[in-house]
Amino acid sequence: MANEVSLAAVSAEKTQQPVAVIGAGLDLGAGRRGVDMGPSAIRYAGLDERVAALGRRCEDWGDVKTAVPEATAVGDERMRYLPEIKATCERIAGLVARAAEEGYVPVVLGGDHSVALGTLGGMARARGPGGVLWFDAHGDLNRPETSPSGNVHGMPLAAALGLAGAEFESDEYALPAVESRRVALVGVRSLDPGERALLSELDAKIFTMSDLDRMGVETALREALEHVAGDGFVHLSLDLDVLDPEVAPGVGTPVRGGLSYREAHLAMELIAESALLDSLEVVEVNPILDRENQTAKLAVELVASALGARIL
Repeated sequence: MANEVSLAAVSAEKTQQPVAVIGAGLDLGAGRRGVDMGPSAIRYAGLDERVAALGRRCEDWGDVKTAVPEATAVGDERMRYLPEIKATCERIAGLVARAAEEGYVPVVLGGDHSVALGTLGGMARARGPGGVLWFDAHGDLNRPETSPSGNVHGMPLAAALGLAGAEFESDEYALPAVESRRVALVGVRSLDPGERALLSELDAKIFTMSDLDRMGVETALREALEHVAGDGFVHLSLDLDVLDPEVAPGVGTPVRGGLSYREAHLAMELIAESALLDSLEVVEVNPILDRENQTAKLAVELVASALGARIL
């Protein structure tokens, strides 16, 4: 009974935390253009109003400065545009750390998935290493020596674990930002050989789409949440390509066979019920490829569910 009362108190406190929205329209890490407009599309879809409707104060802290490919040298082809990506992630980390220290829930709007290095690095700077729920069709666990493309948006989880090499380190954020035993990948259905090899060495929970089909979303999410819980923080990294392209068409690297609309909402609702969530980001929304801002609208709905929105 005491534990139930304690959990209820924590849950109530979490649902009252204000939200700090941080735009990070970075597209240097991706192979296709367009995700730089993701933050604007998500805002246009009504993010602030939806969060405020939950009874939370919502403050928009604007966008961090980012470089553009037209004015930037590619650099090392194994980790394209890395210096500029790191500079953006350092700015993200500073704002995320400030938000966490001041009692806000940081909500970072990507941009491509390389922004996760800044979000996780900022949370670790404020609270020490934590755990992460990684919702993505891909593993994002490539390293420069294993990446088939050199695109950094396929490396941020490896980098956050401190496994991508010294080139990803910075004085502005802490690495490793995530404890290797507190990683849960959800919705995975496309892995490169180097990612499979690394996963065989990690104590991560991996829930492929096949696993979700067999187990059901609720069982898988409860296991995932138990796995990532612990000191520091729990972060949700939500790549919209975890959903099926029929539901979320506006993403740069779609993979058929993803989460349905209701499966995604159930997952977010379970995360909210756990009262574990400390920060989140939503990434890879590409308005150029979208239909009437459908994917950005879905992103707003899913963020709201993760922050406690309910039917009743």
